[in-house]
Amino acid sequence: MNRKQVGAWALFDLANSVYPAVIVSVVFQVYYIDTVVGNVGSIGDLWWGRAVSLSALIVAISSPLLGAIADRAGMRKRFMAFFVAMCVTGVALLTTVGPGAVTWGFAVFVFANVGFEACLVFYNAYLPEIAPPDQQGWVSGLGFGVGYAGSALGLLLAVPLIETNIDLVWVMVAMFFIVFSIPSFLFLPRDQPSDMSVGQAVKWGVTSFKGILGEVLQEKDLRRFLLAFFFYIDGVLTAIYMSSTVASTTFGYTDNERVYLFIALQIAALIGAFALAKPTDHLGPKKVLSGVLVMWTLVAVSLYFIPDSKLWFGGLAMVAGFGLGSVQAASRAFMAALIPQGKEAAMFGFYALCGKSSSVIGPLVFGYVAVASGGNQRLAVMAISVLFLVGLVLLQRVNDPRAKT
Repeated sequence: MNRKQVGAWALFDLANSVYPAVIVSVVFQVYYIDTVVGNVGSIGDLWWGRAVSLSALIVAISSPLLGAIADRAGMRKRFMAFFVAMCVTGVALLTTVGPGAVTWGFAVFVFANVGFEACLVFYNAYLPEIAPPDQQGWVSGLGFGVGYAGSALGLLLAVPLIETNIDLVWVMVAMFFIVFSIPSFLFLPRDQPSDMSVGQAVKWGVTSFKGILGEVLQEKDLRRFLLAFFFYIDGVLTAIYMSSTVASTTFGYTDNERVYLFIALQIAALIGAFALAKPTDHLGPKKVLSGVLVMWTLVAVSLYFIPDSKLWFGGLAMVAGFGLGSVQAASRAFMAALIPQGKEAAMFGFYALCGKSSSVIGPLVFGYVAVASGGNQRLAVMAISVLFLVGLVLLQRVNDPRAKT
């Protein structure tokens, strides 16, 4: 294991983590819902759910094909660089989004979010290449742990900017992403020469896609894992996407309180990612995932019954945060364990397909349940618990190659 490559890979998690923390979860989400759209009758929630769902749908449809093309053309790193540039450009364009710019803000966010989600396909594909099988859980946990540290740092940097000029928040996010992603482009394995040009690889990918899908379906445990992942990650991502508006709308968190809450949440997720990294290697990712999904189900149901108290919500958020880091790290390690060698980007494309196509459903369900119930976000969150339970049941059908007997 090349420690320089592992360090550079983990730093990319730090680089990209500022985007979901500041843009998707905390600052831009509430800015778009409350200031750009206006959330009368939860209409802002609905617009935000549509934006998240559309960007997820685009990534879901394109990722398997893009991953296969990158594998065949030997252009994994160049594809990753392209989508990083796309995300950073979109974030910079958020400076042009003001009150009432509903459609433009929608379009710019979708553009940035597609770039962010797509670059992760190629980033994740490096895991089985840079880490041996018996350490992939630890390395995956390291990446998420460092990433949550980056999320907390990004939120701390955002606090004074929110109070002075919110456009500076978007500039900070773009610069943070650029600076800390540089080591990954310098030290991660180089793209390997291929006998195909990009154009030839695109043609091959389009004509061979059915065969690539068939390869996934032939791998019994891989297809079973992806089906389980489809359901439980939908619940996880929906909770991330909608948590900020629940904190502010239902539990009355102010802007500053919400930022500090999510800094604490990142710390809890960091602790969870590190604490369960070695158990993921020693016990196998399936056992770790099963335990965390039970915990997330209890959290989602409990939210419906707790008092209207910031303290109660903050306590539940810390429990969920502990599970957040481990569920993402263990899922990535489980997927890496099931992938045939030489097809990493293509298979992680299907990983993104399942993750993001499920994300089309969850935010829309949250938005429509909230609107139909007269703005009852507690009920909308409780509905998400079904996704954790379905994913948990389906996960039991997957044989874990890393499980200790």
